[in-house]
Amino acid sequence: MAHILTAVSGSEADVVPITRALISVSDKSGIVELCTYLASKNVELLSTGGTAKKLRDAGLKCIDVSDYTGSPECLDGRVKTLHPKVHGGLLGVRGNAQHEKDMEENGIGKIDITILNLYPFEATVAKGAAFEQCIENIDIGGPSMLRSTAKNHAFTTIVTSPDQYDEVKATIEEHGGTTLAMRKRFAARAFSLSASYDSAIATWFTKELGEESPVVTRVYKPEFPLKYGCNPHQKPAGISSLLNANLPFTVLNGTPGYINLLDAANAWLLVKELREATGLAAASSFKHVSPAGAAVAVPLTEVECAAYEVTPEAAAKLTPSALAYLRARNADPMCSFGDYAAVSDIVDEDTALILKKEVSDGIVAPGYSPEALEILKSKKGGKFIVLEAKADFKPDAVEYREVYGMTFCQKRNDVVITKDHMTKNVVTKGGLSALSEDAIRDMIVASICVKYTQSNSVGFAKDGMMVGVGAGQQSRVDCVKLAGRKVTTWYLRQHSKVLGLQFKQGVKRQDRVNARVRYIEGDFTDEERTRWEAQFETVPEPLTTAEKDEFMKKATGVTISSDAFFPFRDSIDHASKVGVSYVAQPGGSVQDPQVTQCCDDYGMVMSFTSVRLFHH
Repeated sequence: MAHILTAVSGSEADVVPITRALISVSDKSGIVELCTYLASKNVELLSTGGTAKKLRDAGLKCIDVSDYTGSPECLDGRVKTLHPKVHGGLLGVRGNAQHEKDMEENGIGKIDITILNLYPFEATVAKGAAFEQCIENIDIGGPSMLRSTAKNHAFTTIVTSPDQYDEVKATIEEHGGTTLAMRKRFAARAFSLSASYDSAIATWFTKELGEESPVVTRVYKPEFPLKYGCNPHQKPAGISSLLNANLPFTVLNGTPGYINLLDAANAWLLVKELREATGLAAASSFKHVSPAGAAVAVPLTEVECAAYEVTPEAAAKLTPSALAYLRARNADPMCSFGDYAAVSDIVDEDTALILKKEVSDGIVAPGYSPEALEILKSKKGGKFIVLEAKADFKPDAVEYREVYGMTFCQKRNDVVITKDHMTKNVVTKGGLSALSEDAIRDMIVASICVKYTQSNSVGFAKDGMMVGVGAGQQSRVDCVKLAGRKVTTWYLRQHSKVLGLQFKQGVKRQDRVNARVRYIEGDFTDEERTRWEAQFETVPEPLTTAEKDEFMKKATGVTISSDAFFPFRDSIDHASKVGVSYVAQPGGSVQDPQVTQCCDDYGMVMSFTSVRLFHH
């Protein structure tokens, strides 16, 4: 059994004055300003190499560590600070008689604060440097000083990032030294940095050997607390970033919740990929981590204008972003109530004005015009959530998730859906020549949409917008039936009887949306019918089953995409009832020939994409 050391006792102090500082940084941002402040407090500065040169160039007096220790840097700089005068000065317990005696006998002075950051090992690897250069960028002296200082945090302060410099200055200014509470926090962060650094080295080294990593260490930095998790009783909750990495969004307004941020992440990725794949402005409307709607900027028909309550003149003036969100929101406006929106392009005033009149929780986009931001910030009494996506954010290639004591990891689903997926393997009669450019666009829209929909999922698209999304069903044909019902509702919202409903003055927009859907469905209880009829100037004549069926016979040109193969022809049979002309699916089922024959029977064009898109 390993020998466990006992605690070493010494004096106790909350505030420790700073008399000597050791500085060795690779990231030199802000270091001159910090050291200028320390020098103004009569702090002696010890430094090495490039850091010492920068301080002297700024007119600051500093002592080279080699002069302080009496030992020159050697071995190409591999040995600079590995010396008893350095580590003894960091590790010596103040007020401990034996430590004080040892330090006196060996000429070791106390070092009160260490300011350092580590060699940029991960950046060196990311640049594709050779094995030997990566090895040379493994910091030895830095982590040693870091750990020595952090271990002795009762008396010494470890500073590992420029974002801590202001707090150091403020604390010294207020208290005359660093406080124990701050030293503990800084020490915890330092040990986390050390663990993360060593994990990165170990992971890289074992990959170079072609072996599995012996350990994976992921260190998180808490960014902000959340009111609660998925449910009010799930507390505490919060958002963290990977240490030394940024979050993908900046909060410009409001206070996002747990589910808001899940929606935002998925909604943003969806529109970002739609933009890249189609070259068109894109938008999505998310609820509970699945899209209620998604669309790209395709001009509206006159009947769509009537169904979406926008005049043709106003629609013609809409910017691409506004047009995309108007379509996305009107895929399933009942489900989009209280949505989280995402837009691929800069949000302009037109888009903000559309959002202003809708019930929505928030939006994520790459930026906002000043006018748009002011409109959005005033929504929901100032509580509307506005997130700005960071254009330069790059997620790790591998993602992790913890569930019930198990940590899952997988390569991110970073497959890029393109036109090639829709055209390389058209398996039905007529082949590639049977696919129009509009059909290919809708196949791409539907496929990217189901990529970010809880599985099992299918999605129907027409004219650049989703018109029905079926999410989270155990049976694929149930997904088709669920989404197909939404397609039918979308179509019937354009029926002359629905467009002609005469609402009383003062009936709210969302109430009109819900009333139209219930009119189409028609399955009222007696109590419900009484309240429904009270919204109209004249009680509408029913929309009969025969009228619905006759109208749906005109449905055509719809695309269906599935996140996995169709195991039986029943999904295609049902899809034929809602105007499906085009099918995109991975293929790979033993029933592929049967499903292909079914598509041929209905005159549908089907592409095998060879990409499964499960999302959980």
